[in-house]
Amino acid sequence: MYQATVPVFRHYLARVAGMAETAGPEALAAQIGDSFPAARHFAVAAGFALRIACPLAGRAIPDLPEALGPRLAVARALLGAMQPAEFEGAEARVIHHTAGFAELEQTAPDFLYLYGLPNFFFHLTMGYAALRSAGVPLGKADFDGFHSYPPDFRF
Repeated sequence: MYQATVPVFRHYLARVAGMAETAGPEALAAQIGDSFPAARHFAVAAGFALRIACPLAGRAIPDLPEALGPRLAVARALLGAMQPAEFEGAEARVIHHTAGFAELEQTAPDFLYLYGLPNFFFHLTMGYAALRSAGVPLGKADFDGFHSYPPDFRF
């Protein structure tokens, strides 16, 4: 479960930091409809990274700074300090947590694959979409760090 969490969350939180830097504070306040602003979606994604990885590693979920930049830095550092050995036996854990106002009890695989990763990527994607709707020139490469397209390529 280490490979499905720590490297994934660290990679995408680094992508968020880059998108936030490109966007600037005004665009980070952008939102789509009545959804959270982009910065809040990104902050929630950083929180989800630890809300998911920590219980799987047998750790308590720490408090994070409110400001986006420090929150991303602290989340990435805490994730970076996690070791694969902490996740040994994680598949057998039962995770008790809340989803909004719902009290849930899930097996670790269900917690990670049906709840954690989808919520992390939901907030990451909503933040990205809010920045795009605000006119920030972001592309798929900014989101995932892998894609490359020529400058004149249009979808």
